[in-house]
Amino acid sequence: MDEKSNMKEIQQTKRKSNTNLEKSEVVHLNGLEYFDPFLERNLEHPTTDCETLTHLLKASLGTGILAMPQAFQCSGLMTGIFATIFVSAVCTFCSYSLVKCAHVLYKRTKVTAMSYADVAEVAFANGPEWAKKFSSLTRQTVLWLLFITYFGTCSVYTVIIATNFRQVYMFHVDTSLNLRCFIGMLLIPLVLLSFVPNLKYLAPVSMVANLLMAAGLGITFYYLLCDVPNINERPLVTQSIDRFPTFFCITVFAMEAIGVVMPLENNMKTPKNFLGFFGVLNTGMGGVTVVYILLGFLGYLKYGEETQSSITLNLPTNEIPAQLAKICIALAVFCTYGLQFFVCLEIAWTKIQESFEKVTNFHNYILRTVMVTFSVLIAIAVPTIGPFIGLIGAFCFSLLGIIAPVVIEFATFSDNVTVWMTVRNVVLIVVGILALVFGTASSITEILVMYAPEVPQIVTAFNGTAAQ
Repeated sequence: MDEKSNMKEIQQTKRKSNTNLEKSEVVHLNGLEYFDPFLERNLEHPTTDCETLTHLLKASLGTGILAMPQAFQCSGLMTGIFATIFVSAVCTFCSYSLVKCAHVLYKRTKVTAMSYADVAEVAFANGPEWAKKFSSLTRQTVLWLLFITYFGTCSVYTVIIATNFRQVYMFHVDTSLNLRCFIGMLLIPLVLLSFVPNLKYLAPVSMVANLLMAAGLGITFYYLLCDVPNINERPLVTQSIDRFPTFFCITVFAMEAIGVVMPLENNMKTPKNFLGFFGVLNTGMGGVTVVYILLGFLGYLKYGEETQSSITLNLPTNEIPAQLAKICIALAVFCTYGLQFFVCLEIAWTKIQESFEKVTNFHNYILRTVMVTFSVLIAIAVPTIGPFIGLIGAFCFSLLGIIAPVVIEFATFSDNVTVWMTVRNVVLIVVGILALVFGTASSITEILVMYAPEVPQIVTAFNGTAAQ
């Protein structure tokens, strides 16, 4: 028995040495060093393709979906369908391009994982001469845009929570309270939520949020499918081209998931499966697009020009199921606030640690309190959903989700730029710039009209004087 076991050990040792020899031959094949970042990646708890797909769906099916009926109100039923598919294709392609560039840069720099800011910095640092001097600036720009985007999203979430609770409260209580009062009352609960030390302890809260959102959307779809009006009662195309930028901004805000694609890819067991025609990214975004089109189409078909900035606000407040839907979605958004907040917190806290040596957990919790307070104050100052969502979608996601990935691709493949790549990327940059300029202007105008009625009169008077 001992001899047999010794023989087995010898054979296994030979097999291991042969395997190591094969690996060394591959590594130094033809004198060239070979590096596979995915084999070298060492993760304690890697996610499977299915788990990554679930996370992608959770990130993409956020509160932006509640504003899709208003987006269809700006575009018309048929235009909305094709325009949503177009926006989805643009967002998906730009996310795809970012991950593809990351895979190339992994091998160039012999790194196994990168964040969005890392990809931007490394692409410029290893790109053409004109790009190298902008590498640090590019990193800081991406970080600040991510911070502004998710900080603004926190303020939007605050308004959505307060608006839904206010509707239910006003139905049951005769006393009328201003929306700003409800937003202010959320300050202490949100501060306490922000005190959750890390994302590990926030995971159960996220799971509850998913269940609540699913229940709320289920009830919402039930109402949308009851007594559906004739499709001929709604315009198939937009009645005013001036409203189309609003559609684009809301849809980009709803669909864009550029901030999560790199963290998801970095934690995958099989990162190569994130890309590909039937990869995780394309499959997930395809499913998200279908759900967004259904809710946008049915919501606008049901309520027409009475469609509000969050579809839950259209549900009849005097019915128990509708009240449950509003409460479920409000609580789901409240729970999700923590996830959005942690993105901002991580960026701000890293900056503080780089700038100051003696920082403690006490300072960390002071930072959390200050940041939550500011997000609530912004919501109190501008307690609106639609224009706020449009502003974030136009200014931040057009830069982060469309323009930046395209520029990063140019820098990454600077020595192999094709005519097709040039034409395609220039078109995408033009689309991003148009969304940035017209979308931002449209959203700011809506906010001014809503909260400063005298501004349009001043502008009109000025234009009339100039014309004379």
